[in-house]
Amino acid sequence: MLVYICEGEETEIKEWFKTINIVGVPLNEQELLNAIYSGSFVTKAKEQFSNSNSPKINVWSDYVSGSANRQDYLHTALEWVAARNSQSVEQYMSMHRNDTDINEIKTYFETIIDWIDATFKETTSEMRGLEWGRLYEKFHTNGYNTDEIWKRVEELLADDFVTNNRGVFEYVLGGEEDKSLLNIRVFDERTKKAAYQKQTNEAQENEHSNCPYCAMSDNANKTKIWKLADMDADHVTAWSKGGTTDRTNCEMLCKSHNQAKGNR
Repeated sequence: MLVYICEGEETEIKEWFKTINIVGVPLNEQELLNAIYSGSFVTKAKEQFSNSNSPKINVWSDYVSGSANRQDYLHTALEWVAARNSQSVEQYMSMHRNDTDINEIKTYFETIIDWIDATFKETTSEMRGLEWGRLYEKFHTNGYNTDEIWKRVEELLADDFVTNNRGVFEYVLGGEEDKSLLNIRVFDERTKKAAYQKQTNEAQENEHSNCPYCAMSDNANKTKIWKLADMDADHVTAWSKGGTTDRTNCEMLCKSHNQAKGNR
């Protein structure tokens, strides 16, 4: 059996562990950190977060990805508490290496889990692995009606036009303001070209702009025929107000008016 004795800075030791670990099952990031910052803190933390027989794992696994045996729960708990303190996981572990008390990380992790449980009535697979630490810090002071918020989650998860289901939870927590979180399905090229051709033909026949908003203006763009590349597809009725992403609800606007229209 070979025994390696490592000396040097913690960053150098980390690189050495990576080098000697090429053979066999590679250590993941947290397993490497546990080796580098071994001590009373890691021992206590592993007792809490790395016990695969703990009944708490059944609850945690609804929201945290990975395996207790591979230190994924511990890594998530460290990420959350370190971020709150504006630190990296390595900085936090280095600072607390010789601590015998893990109450801060334990309490903070359980507080976040309890907040998720209290905010959402049920769980879905999309909830696993979200940035719950960041979401807790951003939204935990808000009050929510659990029935209403879960109803909206279910509606959005069932909406075919929402292509990023994992963004639904931050979207509803944030008051449904940031639609970019949902990655709403956009109009395809065929639909955009058809709408552009229809509007352009009508505009040329009636001697006004093919952008409906420009056509209503009193400036030089009132009769401007925009090129397809200079226009964006827009929902006539906004998606958030029930509008669909299909040909019947598509109109082409010049880029300036599309940006100005927003969600009105």
